[in-house]
Amino acid sequence: MKNKSILTLILLICMGYATTAQTKKEQDIQSIKDMCGCYEVKFKYSETFAPEIDYEKAFDYKASALELALLIEDEENKLSIQHLLVVNDTMVIKHWRQDWLYENTDLYTFYKDKTWNYTTLSKDDVKGQWTQNVYQVDDSPRYSGSATWVHYDGKHYWENKTNAPLPRREYSKRKDYNVMLRGNRQEITDFGWVHEQDNDKVIREDGQEDILLVQEKGLNTYTKVEDSKCKAAADWWKENQKTWKVVRKKWNEILDSKVDLTLNKSVEEKPLFMHLFALDQSKKNKKEVNKIIDSFVSK
Repeated sequence: MKNKSILTLILLICMGYATTAQTKKEQDIQSIKDMCGCYEVKFKYSETFAPEIDYEKAFDYKASALELALLIEDEENKLSIQHLLVVNDTMVIKHWRQDWLYENTDLYTFYKDKTWNYTTLSKDDVKGQWTQNVYQVDDSPRYSGSATWVHYDGKHYWENKTNAPLPRREYSKRKDYNVMLRGNRQEITDFGWVHEQDNDKVIREDGQEDILLVQEKGLNTYTKVEDSKCKAAADWWKENQKTWKVVRKKWNEILDSKVDLTLNKSVEEKPLFMHLFALDQSKKNKKEVNKIIDSFVSK
């Protein structure tokens, strides 16, 4: 009788642990899904500390946008959110994408100069964690990082530090650094969510130690508004999603090879997104998509 009671107690404890773990993952998923919706976004960036006293800090950057974040994949261990910009109420621009993978061990880590290194993490290292994979407007890789969602004292956030290419706001303007070491914190709030950043702008050369040029503080505030404000983006995605599904599939095939990746900056004097945006996106365009993307992958 005593042994039976002990066994029952052990089973109850195990069930309690399982329930807690399940609840934690459900909280994670809910927080990720809470980033979906129609948002008025404010972007703010300011350079802060520089090691060299004669460094001239860049002007602060401020911008705003109307953005739709759509959940386009919803699987047990994967969530994918596509961001779409709405300009002047009717014009829609495909923006970045973020995929969230549970206990993922395969990452493509940005190195420098259009090169990403394939990295493997151990299962123990990623236990309970989510990888955030961020992609460019053309669905090519941008940056990746793995960390644990935290739910504590009414706060819900995920934070990670990882290498990334220059941000779009500086990519064509700055030549004095070539890697951004991004400190990302994404926190769900009562009004939407906040993407807070503590970034290092780094000069990276082969065989040498990284040189810190300057640090930067970023704050992107997503305030949820009525979905009707983003109707143009929702309609655009319905009409254009076929091609982008093919694009994602092609990139998945490339990344599934699990080898380092280097991309050409341009082909026929045009970047990848210009080639893809020029397609009739109401069609699948499989052959054209595969040919275009293959031409950008450095052999």
